[in-house]
Amino acid sequence: MIRTGLFLVLVALAAALALGLAGESGRVAIVWLGWRADLTATALIVLVLLASFLAFAAWRLLLWVAETPRRAAAARAEARRRQEIEVLTRGFTAVAAGDGAEALRLAAKANDLAVEAPALARLLSARAAEAAEDPVAAEVAWTGMLAFPDLRLAARRGLTSLALARGDRAGAVQHAEAAFALARTARWAWRLLLEAHLEAGDWEAARDLLKTGQDRRIVSPDVAERGRAALLAASAAQLDLTGDARARSRAADYALEAARLQPGFAPGVVMAARLLSAQGKAGRATQVIEAAWKAAPHPALWLALRDLKTQETPRERAGRLSALAALNPGARESRILAVEAALTAGDAVRAAELGRGLEAEPLTARIAGLLARAAFAAGRPDEARLWRARGLTAPGEADWSDLDPEGRAFAYQPADWARLAVSFAETGDLIHPRHERREPGLSDLPDLPMSYAEQDLSGFEASVPFPIGEGLQGEEDDEPDAAPPPPVPPPVRRRLARPPRDAK
Repeated sequence: MIRTGLFLVLVALAAALALGLAGESGRVAIVWLGWRADLTATALIVLVLLASFLAFAAWRLLLWVAETPRRAAAARAEARRRQEIEVLTRGFTAVAAGDGAEALRLAAKANDLAVEAPALARLLSARAAEAAEDPVAAEVAWTGMLAFPDLRLAARRGLTSLALARGDRAGAVQHAEAAFALARTARWAWRLLLEAHLEAGDWEAARDLLKTGQDRRIVSPDVAERGRAALLAASAAQLDLTGDARARSRAADYALEAARLQPGFAPGVVMAARLLSAQGKAGRATQVIEAAWKAAPHPALWLALRDLKTQETPRERAGRLSALAALNPGARESRILAVEAALTAGDAVRAAELGRGLEAEPLTARIAGLLARAAFAAGRPDEARLWRARGLTAPGEADWSDLDPEGRAFAYQPADWARLAVSFAETGDLIHPRHERREPGLSDLPDLPMSYAEQDLSGFEASVPFPIGEGLQGEEDDEPDAAPPPPVPPPVRRRLARPPRDAK
């Protein structure tokens, strides 16, 4: 409006100026109440413009006076809004600083001033109560926020935290379920629900929730696939314990699917191989183990392959183990398996030669025991006893601890499976619960005669870490393995003969 008026005034002035410059401004006579005025047209235009301007200014002044109350109210509202923002800022700062008393005082003030941001004032009240360590007031504040749709998700998370703090796991799960129904991407609620299913050993519900998390883009496809493989293996282990034929058939399907999804997940592969072997599918079990060895060698894999056949000669068994090691020759476990295969075949010279390649590896009890067996088989009992002595103080291997004293691999409790599923899904690495708990496992060191006198070594078994068939299958060999050739005993030291006293 103002711009339009100014434009018209400028146009009129330009017209008057044009008339004056043209010298033909014209004459105007005005008669009003007996008065006569003779003017030029230019003067009239200027007078009209001046009168219009004065009228406009008077009108604006009148409007300004009339709007004075409204302006005063707007100024008060603006001051209140600024004060509210300042109080909220100071209140959240006090919460962050852990000053509960100051946060409560400012929260009460913010509730009185709450006009522009009532949601923030309520949120400050709940956070201030938590900072002041007043769980009752905090629960009241969070519960009151459930009445407001925009605040329900935040209220559910606050109530979940309070329930967990007082040990009410069931209440926390209920709030998490409600929150997960409100927001498709509430990762904290999804994680709490997943942990609840894992703690309860409900592997199927955990798999479904993992699939939902992938669909909602809470977890990546890789994490979901690893988690699903671990949970399938856990389900297979649970079904296998029932002893029911149909349950064991489902367990085999689950384990085989886990091995297909993640060939490097040794627990699923070993379980699949054992269940397939029980169904008479040793060839399929061999293929599963070989694929897993290429991806991530693990000692439980070659033990599972070894126990697939119990009626074979040591040389035949050594050939199968050597073929497995050749699938991933650069891996540390493959070099260890090559020594095991040589000992199984009774080739003490090759076992000692391959064992020298392991001496550069960090010394563990398992490496020390393997080198002790290789030295003893080669007829060097003193060296074997030295390696065994070094192995007594050497650390154990985490992978080897996955075998219990009876040779069973991954004999885990439900809580172990839950931790394993989470860890493998997130990182792709195996955890080792037995190693963490320092539980005894399969023996690392062989039993050797400790005396330095001449011993009869023909009965010493140095080819395998434990009797064949005592591992994953729990079967005995129908045909005993051929005993390795007895090592050559060390030469007997003889005292040098003293010369006669009269000798010169």
